Order: sequence, then C-alpha cells, then structure tokens
Amino acid sequence: MSAPSNWPRNRLLLALPPSNLKQLMPELEHIRCQRGQVLMDADSSLDYVFFPDSGVVSVVAVYADGSIIEMATIGREGCTGVQAIFGAKSSSIRFLVQIPGDAEKMSRAAFTRAMASMPSFRSLMYAYVQAFLEQVLVSVACNGAHSLKERLARWLLMMRDRGDDDTLQITQSLLAEMLGVQRPTITNAARELERAGLIARGRQQVSLAKASCECYQLVRSRVIFHLPKTYAERKI
Repeated sequence: MSAPSNWPRNRLLLALPPSNLKQLMPELEHIRCQRGQVLMDADSSLDYVFFPDSGVVSVVAVYADGSIIEMATIGREGCTGVQAIFGAKSSSIRFLVQIPGDAEKMSRAAFTRAMASMPSFRSLMYAYVQAFLEQVLVSVACNGAHSLKERLARWLLMMRDRGDDDTLQITQSLLAEMLGVQRPTITNAARELERAGLIARGRQQVSLAKASCECYQLVRSRVIFHLPKTYAERKI
C-alpha cells in the first residue's frame, strides 16, 4: 500500500491510519528549510510544530554567552513537538536546521487539537517522547564515556542516517559548535578519522565511509527504529 504522492514523507505522520492523516492534511503546510535556519528559538513563543520530510534539525541548548551545544537531532523519524505534547506555550531550546530539506509545518493550536481528539496521534506522540528522551540520555552518556573522535564519528553517522546520501555538506566550525569543542580540536579528530580511511574530506563536505561507537548503535536500534512502523509497512 503506497501513500498518495502529495502526502508527507515524515515517518511519524505516515504511521497514522490513512483516515487520520487525511484529517490532518489541511493543517499541514509544506515548507522548505534552509541550512542555518532557526525554526524556533529559545525563549520564543511555541507557535508551530515541524515534521521533517528530509534534512536534519538539531536541538540545541543556548547559553547566556551565546554559545550553543547540541542535545539531539531530528530527521524524518520525528518532530519538534516534544514540548508542545505537554502543553508548553514557549520553547526553552533552539531548533536549528543543519541539513536543508522539506518539512510539514503545523500550528500548535492544531497540534493540541489533534492530541485531544485523535487517540492514534496522541499515542504516537507519546511513543516519540520516549524515543526522543532515550536519544538525549544516550548522547549525555556518550559525551562522558567516549573520546572526541568516537563522538564525531557518531554524529556524522547520525547525520548520514537522516540524510538521503553519504555526502554531508558541513563545516568544521559547525562540528566544533555542535560537539562543544574548539575548532582546532575538531580538525585534529577529523584528521585521525581521515588517516584511518573512515572519512574523506573535501573543502566543505565530509563523505562518510564507516565509523561508529557503541552509542551510535544504541540510538540507531533503540531510538530511530524503535518508533512505530508506518501504516504502509504494517500492511505488508
């Protein structure tokens, strides 16, 4: 059973029964997300929830001096609505587009109505909260247990899993910011991976061949693929 061509590619939305997704379609606005775009900032009004169809969004903490550090990533397996699920009206974190792509934009009011009136949507969102929190907890453990080289490999692989190919258009400045280290430190770690034949670097891109740490496998098996199957997959 294939989805209509005008339906979203987001796996959360596609996990809904077709009748429920059809109800939601008028509430979804298809948008294009650009690299570096802030979908929602810390301490801003939580007016919308975004369901990525492609690309990657980083969930980052923002500190008083303006520095940021990544806590989690969201691709087509998720959405930015964790705070809205519990009725929040403002955001405490920043959602930053790392890899450009498409997304479905839904107002918080419509999201709240769907949570209240659609049991299948509500159950799906609660399942996603669990998966999202597990990703954050694994990330915290990884930051304390593994070397920067291993953390960099995990981050690159997570980006690759959520992208459409093995080529990632990213800079070392971005990597340093996301991993909370200085750029020269990232440069050294990237060179180690390159010398080991694990990545191939161009001027502004990293083409990932192979690298992983235990935390990457945990997130991949327990978070990304722990979520409900799409409706079409359940019918196969």
